[in-house]
Amino acid sequence: MKAQRQLVLVTLALTWLLFGSLLVRADALAKHDCFANEAMMRIRGCTKLLESNNLDPATRSTAYATRALGLSVTGRYSEAVADYDRALRIIPDYPVALNNRAWALFKLGRISEAAPDVERSLQLDPTSPHAYDTRAHIRQHQGRTNAAFDDYQRAMRLGGSRMVKLYQCGLAGSGHYLGAQTGIITEQLENALKQCAKSKSCDPLPPDEECKAATS
Repeated sequence: MKAQRQLVLVTLALTWLLFGSLLVRADALAKHDCFANEAMMRIRGCTKLLESNNLDPATRSTAYATRALGLSVTGRYSEAVADYDRALRIIPDYPVALNNRAWALFKLGRISEAAPDVERSLQLDPTSPHAYDTRAHIRQHQGRTNAAFDDYQRAMRLGGSRMVKLYQCGLAGSGHYLGAQTGIITEQLENALKQCAKSKSCDPLPPDEECKAATS
């Protein structure tokens, strides 16, 4: 998962926590380093937060899941999976953590383990564009081209212009898409996604630094 997508998922994790636990003070947690934008600060902040013996289960689970996001951003996928395991032992039906563990497992090449996680995540939250994107990547790697393309389309519809721009920018970088980066779904973009989905080596998500302007 690219760094921009990771930042969105940190926000989702914090939102899930704030709405999922009445014991949490939103103003205090939102400013905590555990939920910082920068990955290393996030890792250090969550590690410090987890040293507390006074955390309620929702906060502890989310701290593990959020530290795992930081680990994923820095390419430490095995460590990230271990933290997602800890988060999910506390709260098994945690859709963001399930999806993100699926992504980390996918990046490790552990496809057979990733697939059940993302399916469960979508059962719990069928409106997540990021989970559909994860499943699309998994299906693409499995050679299920049509199913992967269908999921990329769902990700765009649910994720709106920001997700569309990410695909437009990523596919432009790989030479599959030559159109404008408008955030609007077009036939040209859909054709580019179809072609990308045919290859295991094609990723419609771009490197973060290439698309800051397009998605800002």
